[in-house]
Amino acid sequence: MNEEAALASIETQVAMLIRLGEATRRSSPRPHRALDRAAYVILRLLEEAGPQNVSAVAARLNLDGSTVTRQVSAMHRDGLVERHADPTDGRGTVIAATEQGISQVHAVAKARRELYDVILKDWTGQERRDLAALLERLTRDMDSYIKDR
Repeated sequence: MNEEAALASIETQVAMLIRLGEATRRSSPRPHRALDRAAYVILRLLEEAGPQNVSAVAARLNLDGSTVTRQVSAMHRDGLVERHADPTDGRGTVIAATEQGISQVHAVAKARRELYDVILKDWTGQERRDLAALLERLTRDMDSYIKDR
């Protein structure tokens, strides 16, 4: 396969991956669907990085602050995050995942891992590790591309 054909295949496969990932999520029972994509990603970030202000979350996820504010408001109503005064800036707010939010994100992550274990049942351990490494590299490079623009 030449480089142009490889790029064409990558473009198509990434589009298909996104579509199939969403279709898989919609067709799966709870807890796989317990959180929408935005809440899942925000909760994973908060679990990994700890409490953050909305602008830090927006910057990390390459989103507009108003978008994250709307998502966080819905998550707050659902008891997934809590708000506190920002200790470095009393005018600001820091959000943190609640126990309920962490519990739900863990349940969704577990369900997703179980699903991918079934989907990748015929893949060797090395193929799974290779895929993980390549996906991490792809998302890191996509993130860098967006931030460098």
